[in-house]
Amino acid sequence: MVWALVSLLGLTWRFDTIAEEGATPLVHGAGADAEIFCFWHQCVLPCAVYFRRTGATILISRSFDGELVTRILAMFGYRAVRGSSSRGGREGLLGLKDVIEAGGPAIFTADGPRGPIYQTKMGPIKLAQMTGERIGAFHLEPKRAWRMHSWDRFLVPWPFTRIVVSWARWTEVPEDLSEEGFEVKRVEVNAALERARLHAYARLGKADA
Repeated sequence: MVWALVSLLGLTWRFDTIAEEGATPLVHGAGADAEIFCFWHQCVLPCAVYFRRTGATILISRSFDGELVTRILAMFGYRAVRGSSSRGGREGLLGLKDVIEAGGPAIFTADGPRGPIYQTKMGPIKLAQMTGERIGAFHLEPKRAWRMHSWDRFLVPWPFTRIVVSWARWTEVPEDLSEEGFEVKRVEVNAALERARLHAYARLGKADA
């Protein structure tokens, strides 16, 4: 039922792509190469619709809610690796490493599954260090949406609304990264995600939420 409702709702959305200089947006409806992508947990719903044909694999928690999300996303064509920063993190990263080495894209909800909001976890940086792949950051912001009273301020875009797909520049992560370097790169990815979000706000003429 959720898949059917989101699919019908998604047919009414209009997407508008913007990108920083040096960013490489994924084309709507196209596949993706073996790269790593991050976005904030609040825009899972529009992301599920927009990137449904990329063949991406997503890291999803082992919780009951995670099982529900996994089943719904599978109906949109996504694959899932189960794990999170709190449970099964190592197994999840190894699973995504296999995905990258097989030539597919891997996606993280950077502040999921429990927050705090707008704070990137170490998972994307560790995967990039393990694989040598760069990290892309993006944000999808609806012009009009219901904003849930949850830790992530989850967004449910209105029917027929405009959604800005905002891309930030790639973050390169060296394979010989030092212990201190991990935090530096985490902050760099966090800043890229926030630039993408705030650029989307500016495009829509919205104040920060």
